[in-house]
Amino acid sequence: MKALVTRPLQEAAALSTALAARGIEPVLEPLLSIRPIAGAAERLPPLLRRAQAVLFTSANGVRAFAAAVPARRLPAFAVGKATAAMARQAGFPLVMCADGNVAELARLVIDRLRPEDGLLVHAAAREVAGDLAGTLAAAGFTLRRIALYEAVAATRLSAAGAAELTARRLAFALFFSPRTAATFVRLAVAGGFEAACREVVALALSPAVAAALAPLGWRDIHVAEHPDEPALIAALDRAIAETGWPAPPAERQEASA
Repeated sequence: MKALVTRPLQEAAALSTALAARGIEPVLEPLLSIRPIAGAAERLPPLLRRAQAVLFTSANGVRAFAAAVPARRLPAFAVGKATAAMARQAGFPLVMCADGNVAELARLVIDRLRPEDGLLVHAAAREVAGDLAGTLAAAGFTLRRIALYEAVAATRLSAAGAAELTARRLAFALFFSPRTAATFVRLAVAGGFEAACREVVALALSPAVAAALAPLGWRDIHVAEHPDEPALIAALDRAIAETGWPAPPAERQEASA
């Protein structure tokens, strides 16, 4: 049994291990590649000197921050557990962890900080989801977002991923962001893989991810109860239990031959 893993390569290792522990072979299909933005190291220090905290909405933001500057003196506010773990690994002495989404991150900042104590620096991608700045501005905070990296979408499916779809060897496909899901839908349609996807169970990190997947007629779409990797793996376990470890059609045909 195989599962398509669409995370960037930097974030796929733990998930691949979890899949292997369940007897599922991961097929790595990173649909977004993470690239640093030139000049970030020069733009960060002036902001940090006036800041009271750094906000991270992804582990990639932490990695990009750590690569750009050595400073770790400020408290770090992380959107969720994986991002918080990366911030601790990067050496931040104080890490506050929100409950997995931008709204919860804003609420945590508002509860713990005061606007008059300094501005907030959001170390982020070139494109962001949600209105973190607007929510914090309404509470009196000043947020400065600095784009440290960009996530570049793939222009085609890999040869390995296309081969697995063509041979109908995929039982599951895991998606962590609306953009990744939309990218896959676009590339699958362009490659003529709609029929193959109808035999695959999709796992979505959130309802927004599931909505982006909806244009393809999946065998089923399971949504994580919480927007983090452990909850998505739990959704995978439920899907396995409900379907009785389905073998992809090609394997079923071979078994019955």
